[in-house]
Formats: sequence, C-alpha cells, structure tokens
Amino acid sequence: MFNLILFGPPGSGKGTQSEKLISKYGLKHLSTGDLLRSEIAGQTPLGLEARNFMDKGQLVPDEVVIGMISSALDANPEAAGFLFDGFPRTEAQAEALDKLLKLKKTGIHLMLALDVSEEELVSRLLNRGKTSGRSDDNNETVIRARIAEYHKKTSAVADYYKKFDKVKQVKGEGSIDEIFAALCKEVDRKSGK
Repeated sequence: MFNLILFGPPGSGKGTQSEKLISKYGLKHLSTGDLLRSEIAGQTPLGLEARNFMDKGQLVPDEVVIGMISSALDANPEAAGFLFDGFPRTEAQAEALDKLLKLKKTGIHLMLALDVSEEELVSRLLNRGKTSGRSDDNNETVIRARIAEYHKKTSAVADYYKKFDKVKQVKGEGSIDEIFAALCKEVDRKSGK
C-alpha cells in the first residue's frame, strides 16, 4: 500500500493532478470534505456526531475526522493506496494520522508539495473566477488572504513530514503534463517503481 499526501495552495492544480495520480496509480481518493458529506448523508454515528458540531458552527474535532478516515481505510482493503486531500492540516492531525496508519500497518510514504509563485496563483484563481462562479476566486485581496492562510497553516505539516524525509517540493508551473511527469517521477522514486 502506497499512501500519498498532495499539498498545494489554492490554484496550484491539486484537483487536476490528484485525478491523474489516482488514475495512474490506482489510489483511492480520501478527501475529508467528501468523507464528512458521505458520513452525514449516510447518517452514520460519526456523521451524526460531525453534524452536531457543524450545526453549532464548530469545527469537527480531529478525533471524529480520524474516525471517518479509519472507516474509509477499512472499507477499501483492496486499495493500492490512498491519496490524502485536505488532511492533515495541522501537526496534531499529522501525528494522529500517523498513529492511525501505524495501527493499520501502513504509513504516509510521500508528501508532494506543489510549489507555485503567488503571482501565478493569483492569476490562475482570477481566471478560474471568470467561469467557476466562486466569489472567493474573483477578489484578489481574498485570494491573497487564502494563500497566506494556506502557508501559515500547512507549513507546520510540511515541517513535521520533513523530519521523516517524506516531503518533495515539485514545481507546479508549466503544462499539466509536465507537472504530472514531475510528480510521477517522485512517486516512482519513493515507491521503487
């Protein structure tokens, strides 16, 4: 089993590259947002617990999210591995995820971080805003705040995984295929393919 975290600020191409990586390597996409929606829709005990927090305007606690990830891992024993998207976002979440994966006799093998200049990100998001209908993609001030928030929160996660030599920075500028080739090179190197 090969487990991968794909990191990148808003507009870095994470969604596009995630789809390509999942397809090429047969990974199961694990998006915490999707998991939350699925558990809530299925009215599972974890979903009901999560909805209770969300209805009060509170963040869903890490333990609940980790429980959902555990359920998703158990539900996909045949998976070649998992691509984690949107999680972990803090060092505490990274530590909790590592503990869970260790219990499942696996771990995070690689964290790929898409490196894109702020000016390029702003340009991409403003362009996306013309067609996406997302109000947060139309305002440069909001975009720059989102990018700053991403860097502030996620740098701790990257620092955590750097201690274990699991982080690879990949240039996220160029064509989709060039970026994908660079990501695959790192996955292949780490997985021994």
